[in-house]
Amino acid sequence: MNNAELIDQFAQLLGKVPSNLSVLDLACGSGRNGVWFSNNGCSVSYLDRDLSRLDLPKATINAEQLEWDLEDGSAPPLPLQQYDIVLVFNYLHRPILPQIIDAIKPGGYIIYETFTTKQAEIGRPRNPNFLLKPGELQAIFANWNCLHYAEDLFGDLPSASYKAQIIAQKPKV
Repeated sequence: MNNAELIDQFAQLLGKVPSNLSVLDLACGSGRNGVWFSNNGCSVSYLDRDLSRLDLPKATINAEQLEWDLEDGSAPPLPLQQYDIVLVFNYLHRPILPQIIDAIKPGGYIIYETFTTKQAEIGRPRNPNFLLKPGELQAIFANWNCLHYAEDLFGDLPSASYKAQIIAQKPKV
C-alpha cells in the first residue's frame, strides 16, 4: 500500500472526508499527500525543513508553508490542538512525537507511515534512528482509537519497503 492508498483508505473509513478540516503535512516533501486534502476542501499546512521540492497546483488555496527544521532546535513548537489531521510519511524523529500528538485536536486523526528496522535488510534507510522497532508505532498511539494498523513489506521488489502504518483517532477527552 502506498501513501495515496493509505489516504484513500482513510477516506473510506470515514465514509467522506469533511471539508474545511485543518491538516498538517509534516515532512511534506513535494506535498502530494497534503494536496489530496487540499483538493478535498481542507486547509493544509505544509511543513518541511526545505520547501524547495514543494509542488502545489496553482489553484491551491488555504495553504500555509512552514519551512522549519524540527531536528536542530530552531523551529518553534508545533501549535497545540490545532490540526484535525496530521500526516507523516517516511519520517521519524522521536523527540517530536509528543509535539505531533499534542498538535492534534481531541477527536482528530493521525495518518502515519514510515520505515521499520527490517528495512535495513533490503535498503535505505539503515540508521536505527530513522527506523521503527517492531510494534513501536502502534505502542505510541496505544490509547487512541486505531482504525488501521499494518506492519509489513509494502510494494513489489526491488522498490518494496518494510514499513509500519497507522490511522488512529485521538481520544475526544
